[in-house]
Amino acid sequence: MLFRILLLLLMFPILGFSQVASVKGVVKSDIGLVSFASVGLVGTNIGTSTNEKGIYRLTSEKFGKYTLRISAIGYKPFEKIVVLKENENLVVNVNLIPDALGLDEVVISGTMKEVSKTESPVPVEVYTPALFKKNPTPSIFDALQNVNGVRPQLNCNVCNTGDIHINGLEGPYTMIVIDGMPIVSGLSSVYGLSGIPNSLVERIEIVKGPASSLYGSEAVGGLINIITKKTANADKLNLDVMATSYQEYNVDAGIKYKLGKKVNALLGMNYYNYQNPVDHNNDGFTDVTLQQRISVFNKFNFIRKDNREASIALRYYYEDRWGGDMKWNKKWRGTDSIYGESIFTGRYEVIGKYQLPLKERFFYNVSFNNHDQNSYYGTIKFNAQQKILFNQLYWEKEFEKHSLLIGTAYRYTWYDDNTVITQTNDSINPKNMPNNVALPGIFIQDEIKFNCNHKLLLGFRYDYNQAHGNIYTPRFAYKWTLNSKNILRLNAGTGYRVANVFSEDHAALTGSREVIVLDNLKPEQSVNVNLNYVTKFYKEKFILGIDMSVFYTRFSNRIIADYDTDPNKIYFDNLNGFAVSQGASANIDLAFQKIPLKFLVGGTYMDNYKVENGLQSRQVLTENFTGTWAVSYEWKKLGLSFDYTGNIYSPMRLPLLGALDPRKEYSPWWSIQNIQITKKLKRFEIYGGIKNLLNYTPPANSIARPFDAFDKGVQYNAAGQVISTANNPYAQSFDPTYMFAPNQGIRGFLGVRFKL
Repeated sequence: MLFRILLLLLMFPILGFSQVASVKGVVKSDIGLVSFASVGLVGTNIGTSTNEKGIYRLTSEKFGKYTLRISAIGYKPFEKIVVLKENENLVVNVNLIPDALGLDEVVISGTMKEVSKTESPVPVEVYTPALFKKNPTPSIFDALQNVNGVRPQLNCNVCNTGDIHINGLEGPYTMIVIDGMPIVSGLSSVYGLSGIPNSLVERIEIVKGPASSLYGSEAVGGLINIITKKTANADKLNLDVMATSYQEYNVDAGIKYKLGKKVNALLGMNYYNYQNPVDHNNDGFTDVTLQQRISVFNKFNFIRKDNREASIALRYYYEDRWGGDMKWNKKWRGTDSIYGESIFTGRYEVIGKYQLPLKERFFYNVSFNNHDQNSYYGTIKFNAQQKILFNQLYWEKEFEKHSLLIGTAYRYTWYDDNTVITQTNDSINPKNMPNNVALPGIFIQDEIKFNCNHKLLLGFRYDYNQAHGNIYTPRFAYKWTLNSKNILRLNAGTGYRVANVFSEDHAALTGSREVIVLDNLKPEQSVNVNLNYVTKFYKEKFILGIDMSVFYTRFSNRIIADYDTDPNKIYFDNLNGFAVSQGASANIDLAFQKIPLKFLVGGTYMDNYKVENGLQSRQVLTENFTGTWAVSYEWKKLGLSFDYTGNIYSPMRLPLLGALDPRKEYSPWWSIQNIQITKKLKRFEIYGGIKNLLNYTPPANSIARPFDAFDKGVQYNAAGQVISTANNPYAQSFDPTYMFAPNQGIRGFLGVRFKL
C-alpha cells in the first residue's frame, strides 16, 4: 500500500509558466466544422487538437519560422509556413478538403516508422476516439466491438474474463502494444486492455495478419497498437464521467502540465466501479462480474536539442473483480461452500523511448512490466506473477530509393505460478521452478520505392529461443498505386508464438474439467497472405470509400483446446495436422456532402477449421460472419448529434458436455445495438442513450449445473465419466465455458464530458 501511495504522489503535477507565442483558428470543410483535427508544428513536439466546434489554439515557447500542419481522418492534410513571435497571436483559419478513408493520416504499426497511410505498403486500419465516442464504453476492450473483424470475446460466464479476436483467431494470437511496446501479453492479456485511460488515446492502429517480423512472438493473428497522445497534443483538462442504469460508474480524466521548461507531462486516470449484483436470467449466479479498478498513467516528453525524441511513461493498475453465486462474499473465497471466482490484479509498467544524440537516426526503446494475479476459481487457487523486460535499438536510414530499418531486440520473461507448469517433474518431491525465457533477436527491413506507383517491402527477423532454438520470420509486402483513388496491397509473411496454457486459456482454470497437457508444447508457426484493395469516389453529393481484403493463414503446431474427446477433460497438445483461418472483409465509409449524415459499415466472412489425422472440423467459439455499423447525423444549429451503432454475429460452435447435454451445439444469430444523443455546449458535452437496444442475452442455461458448482451431487463411472442420475439426467458437471455473448441486457446510460 505504501508503494502505491508513493507511486501516485510521484505522478502528480508541478506546474510551470513562461512567455509564449500562439496560433489559433477554426478548422472546417464544405461539410461543416472539423472536430478533433490534429494541429502541430512540423519537426517539434508542439501540437494540439480542435474542439467540438473546430476551434484550436496552440502555444510555443520557441519563436521563429515553422510549418503549421493540420490533419484529420477523412481529409487531406493542410500545411502553411507561419512565423511565431513572442506574445504575438496569429490567426489561421483552415478549410480542409475531404479525403475518403483519411488515407494521408500518419501510421506507425505497419513499418515501425511514421509514414502516411497512403504510402504504407502494409494495410493499417486507424481508429480515433471520435469513433468510440459514438458508443462510449468504460474500457478499450469494450470499445473494440465497434471495429470490423475485431471481437472482444468473453470466455467465462462467471468472471467475464475476455480476450480480443482478430478475424476469428483467439486472443493469444493478438499482440497488444502501447506506443509500440509489448506491454500487454501472456498473463496480462486477459485484463490489460481494461483501465487504459481513454482520455490519453490519440488513435488505435490495427494490423490484421502476422507482424512477427517486426514485433516478434505473439503477433501471429494481428497487432493492436494503442498510440497515446503526445503531451503537446493533449488538452489541459479532459474529464468524462458516465453512469448506467446497471449502476456502473466510470470516470476518465486527463491533465496536461509542465515540469519546468524542458518537460511536458500528461497525467491520466481511469476509475470504474460496479457493485450491484443482478441475476436477470435466474440461474443463481451474477450476470455481470462486480468490479472495482483504478489505473493511473503519466507520460513525460522531454524537450531536446534538434527536436530529438525522448519520453517516459508510467502506469499503475489495480483491479478487484468477482462473480459467482449471488450469496457469495469474500469470506467464502477459496471455500467449497458457496461458489465464486475472485481475482485481484496489480501491475505497473514503464515505457521509454530515447533518440540517441547522433547524426544518424538511432532510437532506443525500453519497457518493463510487473503483473501480479491473486485469484480463486471456486476452490482452485491460481496465483501468478509475470515480469517482462523489453529492449530494442534500431537505426533508420533514408536513401533515394530505399528506406532502411535495422534493429536488435532483447526480451526477457520471468513467469511463476502455482500450477504444474512451473514445477519440476519429480512426482515425489516437486519443487517450484519459475520459467525464465531470454529471447534475443535481430531484424532488418528495406522499403524499396521503384517509382510513385510501385513500392516493395522486404523484411526478415531472427530470434533465438533457449528452449526451441532458432526462429526465422521473413516478410514481404507490395503496394501498387493504380491512381490517386485506387491502391492495391499484397502482404505475406510468417509468424510464431510460444504458448502458456494457464495464463492464456481461462478454461484451464474454471469449472470442473481436468486439464491435461499431453506433451512438451512446441512453438506455433503460421504462414499468412493478405490482399487489400482500397478505392474512393468523390461525387457532388457524397464521398464513398471502400476497403476490401481477402486473407489466408495456415498454422502448423497449432495448440487448440480439445473439449470434444472427453467432456470431463480439456486436452492441450500440438495439432497433429494443420489449422486454417481464411476469409474476406470489407469496410464502407460514406459521407454526404450537403447533409451531415455518415455511414460506416463493415463485414467479415471467416472460415476457421482444423485438419487432424485427415479429418476436418470447425473450431469451437468461432463464427463465420461478423458485421459492424455506425450511422451518425448532426443538427449543427441545435448542437445535437445522433449515433446508431451495432454489431451482428453468426452462429458459432460451442463446447458441450456430452451427448446428453440439452444445450444447443451452435449459438443463434445475435446482435447488440445502441443509440446515443449528444448535446454540445460551450465547454461541456452531455450524452445519453440506450445500450443493447434489443435486450439480447444468452440462454439462461449457459452455465451447466450452477446449483451444484462443486459437483457434490455428480456421480462417475469406473472410467471417471459423469453418469446420468435422477438428479443429473443430462450427465453434466459444473461448467461456465458455454459462452458467446454478454449477459448484460438493455440499460440506459448518461454522461458528461468537459474539456479545457
